[in-house]
Amino acid sequence: MPVGVEPRGLPLVLLVHGGPWYRDSWGYSPEVQLLANRGYAVLQVNFRGSTGYGKRHLEAAIGELAGAMHDDLIDAADWAVEQGYADPERLAISGGSYGGYAALVGVTFTPDKFAAAVDYVGISDLVNFTRTLPPFARRGLIGNWYRYAGDPDVPEQRVDMLARSPITRVDRIRTPLLVAQGANDARVVQAESDNIVAALRARGVEVEYLVKEDEGHGFLNPENQIELHRAIERFFAAHLGGRSEAA
Repeated sequence: MPVGVEPRGLPLVLLVHGGPWYRDSWGYSPEVQLLANRGYAVLQVNFRGSTGYGKRHLEAAIGELAGAMHDDLIDAADWAVEQGYADPERLAISGGSYGGYAALVGVTFTPDKFAAAVDYVGISDLVNFTRTLPPFARRGLIGNWYRYAGDPDVPEQRVDMLARSPITRVDRIRTPLLVAQGANDARVVQAESDNIVAALRARGVEVEYLVKEDEGHGFLNPENQIELHRAIERFFAAHLGGRSEAA
């Protein structure tokens, strides 16, 4: 929660972790503190598939990309609204990698839910993503992505993967979107972002696209990190009504 602001009816950013085999833990987060300083409530959810909660919680995500995994995020956002913390008209979804996929799912599967979204090196096409993974990342496919999302070489699984891919529902996007991508990303190739942006621009949907030629799967250079987060704070200020400068 922002400091010094009554925690009622705030603009809220649903910040989704990557992986999805990862977890958000209590502790200092520069990104969370930046957003809170700009006036946003920030909600992080260890949805099913997150690690650290046991096998049952982990395996509850099998076959649930864009399904129950997304429901967990929506349920949490609804809870924040019901508690009075968040303004239902000023909800945003943001994340990187799997979190970027979750943001795209948010604006395609629940297009009326969010007032803004940020997709940072996120997956738009599960089939293309699994087929373009580099050799060093392919060794674990059978135990993770093939098990949880599907094997694109099995026809019926490929159909299901496409049905759970935001790129096949891009015509439903009407939420303002900011997309950030590293041109040298070996895990989530640039085409994952290019295709979403091109389809939206062809329809006249508002989309801001930030591509960095010297970055891979996540921005590491300080100047690029600063530019990215400056773009995010301006973007959210425009669409959620928070501050664009430090308090």
